[in-house]
Amino acid sequence: MGLSSKTILRVRYAETDQMGIVYHSNYLIWFEVGRSELFRELNLPYTEFEEQGLGLAVVEANCRYRRPTHYDDELIIVTEIDRMTSKSITFSYLVYREETLVAEGKTVHVFINKDGRPSDVRKYPIWQRLQPVFEKQTKLSDH
Repeated sequence: MGLSSKTILRVRYAETDQMGIVYHSNYLIWFEVGRSELFRELNLPYTEFEEQGLGLAVVEANCRYRRPTHYDDELIIVTEIDRMTSKSITFSYLVYREETLVAEGKTVHVFINKDGRPSDVRKYPIWQRLQPVFEKQTKLSDH
């Protein structure tokens, strides 16, 4: 198991379709909320990456929908760093309504510079704070 975070959110009416079910693309938005909260909990808010001219481009995203969710459902988004290198990060997500798994997903991100080109995060000052996370993740994935 990697580094993880739990985020609680409540489904808003605008996130549902005509059938009263959450529209599928909202899960990808919730994954982003989970990633942002995980970075914030690690004291690495995404704004600091941007301030240094570094971004995280999504190069792969998938979601498996297991059960429908509806307006006013309280959901728990569990976000985990599955794999991390100096050039990319892979996150996994589990979405629960109470104890029921309603969706699961994965996103892969590549570090990019302000010109949109792949970049090595070790070339940026934020690496000093990201390196302990990288080392902890490496140890966790070795077990």
